[in-house]
Amino acid sequence: MRPIRLACGVAAALLATACAATGTTTTPTAAPQETAAPGYLAVADEALAEGGALNLQVHIDSGAATGYDPQLADVATTWQLLSLSYETLVTVGPDFSVQPLLAEKWDTPDDRTYVFHLREGVRFSNGRAMTADDVVGSLKRLLASKGVWAGQLGPVGEVVKDGDDRVKVTLKEPYTPFLAALANVPAAILPMKEIDDKSVDLATTLLGTGPYVVENHRQDVSWTFKRNDKYWNQGKPAADTLNITIAPEEAARIAALQNGSAALATLGNVDSETMLAGAKDVKAVTQATTDFYYLMLNSLKPGSKLADPKVRQAINIALDAKQIAEVALGGKGKPTAITPAGLPGACDPAALPSASKSLDEAKQLLAEAGAQNLSFTLTIFNTEPAPAVAQVIQQNLQQAGITVKIEQMDEASWSGKVYGKAPAEFDAALSWFAGYADPGMVTKWWNPETAGFNAGFMKPDPELSKLIDAANKQPQDRAEALAGVCARADADAQMIPLVTRPATVAYRGDQLSPSLYATEGYGNVLRLVADARVKKTR
Repeated sequence: MRPIRLACGVAAALLATACAATGTTTTPTAAPQETAAPGYLAVADEALAEGGALNLQVHIDSGAATGYDPQLADVATTWQLLSLSYETLVTVGPDFSVQPLLAEKWDTPDDRTYVFHLREGVRFSNGRAMTADDVVGSLKRLLASKGVWAGQLGPVGEVVKDGDDRVKVTLKEPYTPFLAALANVPAAILPMKEIDDKSVDLATTLLGTGPYVVENHRQDVSWTFKRNDKYWNQGKPAADTLNITIAPEEAARIAALQNGSAALATLGNVDSETMLAGAKDVKAVTQATTDFYYLMLNSLKPGSKLADPKVRQAINIALDAKQIAEVALGGKGKPTAITPAGLPGACDPAALPSASKSLDEAKQLLAEAGAQNLSFTLTIFNTEPAPAVAQVIQQNLQQAGITVKIEQMDEASWSGKVYGKAPAEFDAALSWFAGYADPGMVTKWWNPETAGFNAGFMKPDPELSKLIDAANKQPQDRAEALAGVCARADADAQMIPLVTRPATVAYRGDQLSPSLYATEGYGNVLRLVADARVKKTR
């Protein structure tokens, strides 16, 4: 239980009101954050020499469960590592705009057809040139896979070569998020010749077109990446070597920054920026993300009161997302609907039906359901700031007469309990979704028949699924359609969106000049690491 006490202690002044269950909120004053350029927290100084070794620390090595096949990767921490070696046809800019990557450009002769013009000179790290066959094969393999990302590509009808340097994708019907879905790691272009002749096993070997290749990996200990000398983008990567240490304890990552053994580290405690303010040469910044925390209520557990929609709606009404954002996240998160706050076209969480309901109405719903003395266990992982978020949830629901016991686990144990069995055995659980780069993408996870991973604790809502599909067919002016999706999901309340999940990144200004987006759509703080310039290597 130490991390819970730490979270409460770090934010003691803020949590004092929440922990006293008075219903009042202390609003912290967030210091304005400098931006290096529009859309960027930091821009690497290209005047610095290339070369050198960059030492990083992250909290988890999440690939062991499924191997390192990018098409099966379904968590953002895996995407971070795989993005160092794999690339996609397109990528996203700092403003969520879709930009060229392995495709130099694309044509859209109608709203169902995309013709991608492939970049010349692209090679896999084994030296073989990327071909249109690799692109066609990669997309077909993804669509036929059991990976969750296949559903994000939408209703793809056909993928074919259109000459030696073009690939045409035809959709069965318009699907607005298609290009944004191609920008994430599971849609990476793979070495299909080597896969087909079985000379490479993607579960154990990374063979992509990206800036780095793996030299050494010790699960849960470290990764070493070396420059891909065959990389097509001249001048990148800037650093010759990336040494990534897996340091689960936040205190260890902070200590590494302070003593200089790490040039950059990802942090979870929202107060880390303040805690590191006096550390010589260390700069901490908060990267906004479209990722968001959400509460899962298991409606499939036999005998559970959470199967009753009135009970779930009461819980949704009693939750105070604004208070969670202000208290647990230090004012750095934002309340959100299922379309992530921060994305153009996202729903206004203040306009959700539950937002206009009172605590008395929540208690009335519980009474109608015969659940006045409801109690359940909330299962969470111990990575900060999840414990602090859970504590505010606990206090919110106490106001409605609901007793919540918090069960805290390491991330692997938590994942096994939440996703390991169908039907799942937990009562309620806290997690977060990567928010992606289009407001319609994450809504697909509210259809368990598409998502799959939540089929053990969530019933399909056919009307909600129909609204999601209809909203994503509209090429533009989706606001009204997405508002309908948000309202229906708000009433369903099997997965309740809470607040966006900011990322804290700290780096040594005397060792490193990094590039960082101000807002990240795919939970990938290492997205621009190939741009980073090493000032000196300890």
